[in-house]
Amino acid sequence: MKKAALHNLGCKVNAYETEAMEQMLIEDGYTIVPFSDVADVYVINTCSVTNIADKKSRQMIHRAKRNNPDAVVIGAGCYIQTATIAGVTPEELSCDIIIGNNQKNMLILELHKFIEDHRMESAIFDINDGVAEYEDLAMFSPKEHTRAFVKIQDGCNQFCSYCIIPFARGRVRSRKPESILEEVNTLAKNGYKEIVLTGIHLSSYGIPGEIELIDVIEMIDEIPGIERIRLGSLEPQVCTEEFCQRISKVKKICPHFHLSLQSGSDATLKRMNRKYNAKEYKEGCQRLRKVFDHPAITTDVIVGFPQESEEEFEESRAFLEDVNFYEMHVFKYSRRHGTKAASMDGQIIESDKAIRSDVLISLGKEMSKDYRKSFLGKEVEVLTEEILELNGKTYWTGFTKEYIRVAFEAEEDCSNRIVSGVIKEFLTEEVMLLDSLQLQ
Repeated sequence: MKKAALHNLGCKVNAYETEAMEQMLIEDGYTIVPFSDVADVYVINTCSVTNIADKKSRQMIHRAKRNNPDAVVIGAGCYIQTATIAGVTPEELSCDIIIGNNQKNMLILELHKFIEDHRMESAIFDINDGVAEYEDLAMFSPKEHTRAFVKIQDGCNQFCSYCIIPFARGRVRSRKPESILEEVNTLAKNGYKEIVLTGIHLSSYGIPGEIELIDVIEMIDEIPGIERIRLGSLEPQVCTEEFCQRISKVKKICPHFHLSLQSGSDATLKRMNRKYNAKEYKEGCQRLRKVFDHPAITTDVIVGFPQESEEEFEESRAFLEDVNFYEMHVFKYSRRHGTKAASMDGQIIESDKAIRSDVLISLGKEMSKDYRKSFLGKEVEVLTEEILELNGKTYWTGFTKEYIRVAFEAEEDCSNRIVSGVIKEFLTEEVMLLDSLQLQ
């Protein structure tokens, strides 16, 4: 029996690709085992978003070698790509096979080639520059039983001054709509009710003169069996009047929009090489709030970016409070070698980053609680996902379209079902109780 183990680091796109590679190995006759077990093949899908991610990627590759020195160790993903571009050899990476970010669909071919050549010292599949066509991967049976991520785009052309991803993922490339629709149709037939469209820079999806992101969303809206369409991270520039008007008419869209911000200070945004200012960002939020009733708007924020003064931080904090988000993901700036920001003067000391981070995390918790509180007494629809044991009681839990987690009591099996009810109270700080149930 052939055994394979996989480990994923990083983002939802990486997770999607890791599951796709796992599916390929299963179809090739491999049994999937935990990464800590002895396996014949180890696949590490690496991340390079920070120096810490690089370090963790190296650690997992070395752990695979320790688990079984005779195994075939395959390194894939962003750390592998950036390290190879920088001239690091497969031997130095401790990998038998390395696979670039646009070639994961060649996993089985490269594995067979390696084994058939009687375990060459190393097998390198060319790392391209990311300008090739979109690499078609598909997932028809994701591990999550209700929600399926569907990758439709790869690469990034933004070159934010703190980010290595354009070098790791290459230029923007988009998946053909017929391939997307084939995967979504199959997922619907397999019982998945919610689709999450994802990509490295989802807002860039499109083929000029032919198709845009909103077109694909409208196509998926027509697929029977799909009850919800949720979007991954967007740039605020995508929220034009036309986009907001059209998406508001998509029956299955979840009014939950993650608009990447990073800072509410124009001076900081300029050093970050972001392509908008605070006013433009707020206008995008206002357009969404104009066409949706109380949509959930979430964001990412970086504190302690090089040269961020106390005045810039306070400007950013005030802007966040003014926009009034549902949730904020707060990150302390991490110096990433190979980026423009890493060599900037005015690096902020870690203690100051920690203080600023704590301030924004506290603000985020207040805004999140206020947003949830606004749903008390309102009727919502919930897609049920799993069971929660709390204070000696058993609850079914799931998420509203706005991604508010709720719980309810029911004797029958409610997994992967749409349940409607009225939000009654808080069960915990992050889970609300659903009452007056109606099962669909």
